[in-house]
Amino acid sequence: MVIGAETRKEPIPAPAIDEQAAPHGKETAVFAGGCFWGVQSVYNRVKGVTATTAGYSGGTANTANYSDVSPERTEHAESVKIVYDPSKVSYGTLLRVFFSVVHDPTQLNRQGPDVGTSYRSAIFYTTPEQQKIAAAYIEQLDAAHVFPKKIVTQLVPLKAFYNGEDYHQDYADKNPNNPYIQVCDVPKMAALQQQFPDLFQKYHGH
Repeated sequence: MVIGAETRKEPIPAPAIDEQAAPHGKETAVFAGGCFWGVQSVYNRVKGVTATTAGYSGGTANTANYSDVSPERTEHAESVKIVYDPSKVSYGTLLRVFFSVVHDPTQLNRQGPDVGTSYRSAIFYTTPEQQKIAAAYIEQLDAAHVFPKKIVTQLVPLKAFYNGEDYHQDYADKNPNNPYIQVCDVPKMAALQQQFPDLFQKYHGH
């Protein structure tokens, strides 16, 4: 059961600590929240996000490929690199979407039907500010008992992000009738539009 996509109707509280409004530019966030198809499909629809890439983080370069990651032979998590304009959407807002509709942050090493450490919940922070914001938000959500169980999301520094294979990029949008996409990912896109209508934008591909 994906709490964010299937049962929650209202968005979770916004982070009390967030980055200050920034001038136009580019910043990068890297999140892991289960199969990267669904994570990417959600962030493609968030206003202020300028690019997304499905890939791998947490392991080494020589194992950053689907044939090694899928059988759980690596330390990688399926991850998504999000490039965003901080003047249009804050890091805290991206986190709010991550915890609210992208996945269930209380599931350890799995999301729905996908089981293994490559499907773990993780935030790979790229700056000390991202670390501070994410740590404070996890503490805030746990203290408020927003979820029925404790958040198990890992908060670790980003050592490297490795792009996934071409066929994984925008997979959910290129294969909308795939039964897995229909069951696991379409509800997440719908939840984003329902919970965050002001953030939602239609996606037509990169």
